[in-house]
Amino acid sequence: MSGLDAPPVVVPGRIGRPGAWLRGRAAPAGAEQVHARRWAILAVLCVSVFLAVVDNTIVNVALPSISRQLHAATGGLQWIVDAYSLVFASLLLVGGSLGDRYGRKGALQVGLVAFAGFSAFAGLSGSTHVLIVARCLMGLAAALIFPATLAILTSTFTDAKERAAAVGVWTGITGLGVALGPITGGLLLQHFSWGSVFFATIPIAVLALALGAWLVPTSRDPAAPRLDLAGFVLSIAGVAAVVYSTIEAPARGWSAPVTLGGYGAGVALLAVFAVWERRVGEPMLDITLFRNIRFSAASFSITVAFFGLFGFIFLITQYFQVVHGYSPLSAGLRTLPSPSASVLPRRPLRLPSAAWAPSSSSRLA
Repeated sequence: MSGLDAPPVVVPGRIGRPGAWLRGRAAPAGAEQVHARRWAILAVLCVSVFLAVVDNTIVNVALPSISRQLHAATGGLQWIVDAYSLVFASLLLVGGSLGDRYGRKGALQVGLVAFAGFSAFAGLSGSTHVLIVARCLMGLAAALIFPATLAILTSTFTDAKERAAAVGVWTGITGLGVALGPITGGLLLQHFSWGSVFFATIPIAVLALALGAWLVPTSRDPAAPRLDLAGFVLSIAGVAAVVYSTIEAPARGWSAPVTLGGYGAGVALLAVFAVWERRVGEPMLDITLFRNIRFSAASFSITVAFFGLFGFIFLITQYFQVVHGYSPLSAGLRTLPSPSASVLPRRPLRLPSAAWAPSSSSRLA
């Protein structure tokens, strides 16, 4: 894309510059219908992204119950929470690229079906190790859902102001999912066993699946590059190494050789990934986006904020229940002030036009 300031618009399923049909020719078939139901589509996308985000925190209040019934140690509890985040973060770029190439609606629908099935698997788990595997699979499904929702949103809203408002709503829902996770989990645990925090997401997934099949338009990026297999492997390995080292660092020691080695390997792999993406003809991620200081600073600040937030929720929900003896619901309510700050209104960040390139994986960087 060029550096022109014209906002991106929809041309059957992709984002691009104002096309010939905007200069007097007929709009592509179905464009008017999609535009008419754009806010209903946004509602479906918000339900879907809420599902993917809420599972990051809903399980935290259930950790004391899981520890008692599955005899899970602290390390096992940490992996029950973080296995989801590890796979989710590692496959996010890959999920976005697959959706752009093969169809965003298809990626969303497959992700929702998989999420519902793996949630049932998690709720029926009889051991810590089985539950960790189920959480990994749920993270894989979420990696298809999350980028697909943003890609569909930006290709559905053609007006720049409406798109900014829609992205604001989408962002607010992600923050709301983080905030409501512990409360929802606590409410469920007042009446049901720990497995209910996983079973409760299944009806939401089914609802999003049904509404999405009816409302969400089929779209993909006609100019999507060929699958960058080397980029896939490098991005997955690099992100996984960094996230895994962070998860294991409290137990192994932040200055332990294995921790430092893991971080070093992760940074090296991500550096090779960046060099590869600059040189390959059809990159998975446009690295030049990070030349914009506001974009890079915002990405870094969001990373640091969520790093602290999820660590806080992991510890504080157990502290409230184990040390102070609060019920799961009371513990969940007491976590509300911290994540609620993420859904407060704020001035939106203005990104360069390149940030709205067709690739959903680029937009998520």
